[in-house]
Amino acid sequence: MTSFDTSPKLNVWRALPALAVVFVMLATTGWTAMRSHRESTALQASLSQWEHGSIHGRHLPDPGSGPARLGHFFASLTPHERDRLAHRYPLAVGNMNGAPVPLRYLANRVALKQARAVERKRMHDSRLSTAGQQDAGHRMQRYASLLSPGRHILAFDPEGSGRVAEVFGDLDRAQRVSVVVPGVDTDLLTFQRTYRRYSAPVGMAKALYAAERTASPTTGTAVIAWADYTAPDGLGVDAATGLRAEEGAVRLNALLRALPGRAPVSMFCHSYGSVVCGVAAHGMPGRVADIAVAASPGMRVTQAGHLRTTARVWAMRDATDWVQDVPYLELGGLGHGADPVSAGFGARVLSARDAQGHSGYFQPGTDSLRNLADIGVGAYDVVTCAQENDACRSGLSGTTTAGRA
Repeated sequence: MTSFDTSPKLNVWRALPALAVVFVMLATTGWTAMRSHRESTALQASLSQWEHGSIHGRHLPDPGSGPARLGHFFASLTPHERDRLAHRYPLAVGNMNGAPVPLRYLANRVALKQARAVERKRMHDSRLSTAGQQDAGHRMQRYASLLSPGRHILAFDPEGSGRVAEVFGDLDRAQRVSVVVPGVDTDLLTFQRTYRRYSAPVGMAKALYAAERTASPTTGTAVIAWADYTAPDGLGVDAATGLRAEEGAVRLNALLRALPGRAPVSMFCHSYGSVVCGVAAHGMPGRVADIAVAASPGMRVTQAGHLRTTARVWAMRDATDWVQDVPYLELGGLGHGADPVSAGFGARVLSARDAQGHSGYFQPGTDSLRNLADIGVGAYDVVTCAQENDACRSGLSGTTTAGRA
């Protein structure tokens, strides 16, 4: 039984200790946790240079223009001219929604090489503490890893805790596109892990991509590991509010509106990432066919219908996941609303009985990953429902080549 299945009064009483702790944190920190992230100065500098730049006497378009206008601009250039812009303004082009996907990959390789050189110098900077030099070394190693042959970096920002997105598969030609949105403690250094690899964005996305190819070998798929937002740092104030989700939702929808082609898109949102997807849902483009949340603390609504989306809404939670004990309510901006797996929420509830805790949903061989992959390829008729019945498949038929208009 989940907390949302009990009476509202009981839920409030259970929530009071947790809310009291959060209010104490607010009083003692003065909301400083929400102000601790630095502005993206390197990216802003690159964008500023772009805004004052030109090519063959032509002013460059506003980098904040819509994807269609930017796409038209890049299409009017020769390959050599596009490459020149990628090398001259790597961070701007690498993060520009509307720039051709291969050009963003190129620009981000240039930006990563520059960032690696900066950290190599910082490693030997006597003005830094030992901890600072070690941090520089860790960052340099991460940049070197992201520069490995065959990696496709769709977004990269080295400032602060860092932001990054990576693509697995051919995004330009994909018949189905999946986007993995991770939760707390996600940044450049935790983007990929060797230990507990499937709890990190890269491991999640690679496992999903492999499972989708197994589920439908003839379907061309692409999966994006999207850590291109400033996630909450731990389970503190940021994680209890929607501020980071609101900021992330703007960035997420900008990405979705700029994706190439017309392939259906499925969202896979884990933990606090489901808060981001909940806030973003009403602004997602119509090609988003599915929003699937796992280990969700809530989507900042009381019912799935309040998300104001035409996408199918799916939810799953393993019985051993500690997130089931969070207060599923919203009070004074704290908390994220109703439990997405509760009967009253209205999501299609999937089986995740072998996910093994909060971070095990993308573990290969699990029901949870198989279900997510089936959604990703549109094979709705073979997903496994939580209650071992057909309730989550009601009214759906499977298809592996197209989604809804």
